[in-house]
Amino acid sequence: MNLDLTRRTLLHLAGASSFAAAAAAAERAEGGGSGGGPTFANRTPMRVGMVTMRVRQLDPVADFYRDVLGLAVMERSATGVTLGSGGVKLLVLEARPDATNESRNAAGLYHTAFLMPTRKDLARWLVHAAIHRVPLSGFADHRVSESVYLDDPEGNGIEVYADRDPSLWQWSAGTVTMGTDQLDIDDLVSLTDTRVSDYAGAPEGLRIGHMHLRVGDLAKADGFYRGAIGFDPTRARNGATFLSSGRYHHHLGLNVWQSAGAGRRDDAATGLAWFSLEIEQPDVFAALEQRLRQAGVEVAAVANGLETVDPWGTRLRLVKV
Repeated sequence: MNLDLTRRTLLHLAGASSFAAAAAAAERAEGGGSGGGPTFANRTPMRVGMVTMRVRQLDPVADFYRDVLGLAVMERSATGVTLGSGGVKLLVLEARPDATNESRNAAGLYHTAFLMPTRKDLARWLVHAAIHRVPLSGFADHRVSESVYLDDPEGNGIEVYADRDPSLWQWSAGTVTMGTDQLDIDDLVSLTDTRVSDYAGAPEGLRIGHMHLRVGDLAKADGFYRGAIGFDPTRARNGATFLSSGRYHHHLGLNVWQSAGAGRRDDAATGLAWFSLEIEQPDVFAALEQRLRQAGVEVAAVANGLETVDPWGTRLRLVKV
């Protein structure tokens, strides 16, 4: 596969007539910002650990994450599949064959963002996606990172991306500059062989860099994720806000683009069940627990930590590592 064919294939898979059109699709998908990174995002005081989702068709969805993203199957049964990378559990799929499909207007998952360790890893994966004709929904340069968007077989959003060096991020008064520019596909795939795929599996350092959620109200979401959990704001725009720990560009995106006014989620529906936040420092964990109890939110003990619930019923596990 030559370079031009790869470019044309990617445009076809993204359903776009040009790379500018693909960037516009990414703008709709992300709202102008994106990010995540194992070498930075996962060294912060709080960081995303793993995600659990409810799916109707367990095997096709699990096979997608194995074959398309290259995640390793770590545990598999008739009721669930655990996948990860480098021996680290990243994704749990729970079989719910009788579940109803969660509405795009409900609160819940917007996308899970898988962070590649290096830009070359992103290039290798993108060529793999092109060669295997994986449908894509957009790709863009977000200034702090470079991103590709797609959906799994049940419509759960996915972002695959690589961060730029944090020294290149531009900050002003606590706000990081992000955008949705045209992704330089030529420059990206020049890092690898476009004729064959050498992406046999996800690199060991692949992690979940951030989560992007649909919520019903940004002020209420801010009160929970910023006030009670303790994330810091890094950016806000047009119905969305972005939060992080340790001056990362964002560990969490929240938007009301489709879900304004949404009520509590249906636990019997497909989609995000829970995700975890990992905390290493005991004082950070203790302060987090105190904020949760002072806020009067639901808190329960789980292995190595606590579980709480956001205002729309999405569960968070706060894990001491």
